[in-house]
Amino acid sequence: MLGEAAWAYRHRPAVKAPLRSRQQGVDPEVLRISLKAQQRLHRKYWYLLGRGQPSTVAATAVARELLGFAWAVACHVEAQRSRVAA
Repeated sequence: MLGEAAWAYRHRPAVKAPLRSRQQGVDPEVLRISLKAQQRLHRKYWYLLGRGQPSTVAATAVARELLGFAWAVACHVEAQRSRVAA
């Protein structure tokens, strides 16, 4: 699933109307992480292509880094839940 999601980072990052409507009510820190991920992963994909890497290798590298951003969001949500429970 991460590999397939990584291919989306070929396209320029943008927050268009459908995405903006889905983001309503989402924690601002999660939105900040997601925007940072969009920008960084797009840059990484094109950087690797520019260095002569095959597109499949670039997408795999992006998928690996995407997992790190997913981890960051999960840690933030878990910390929020433990603060609320305490």
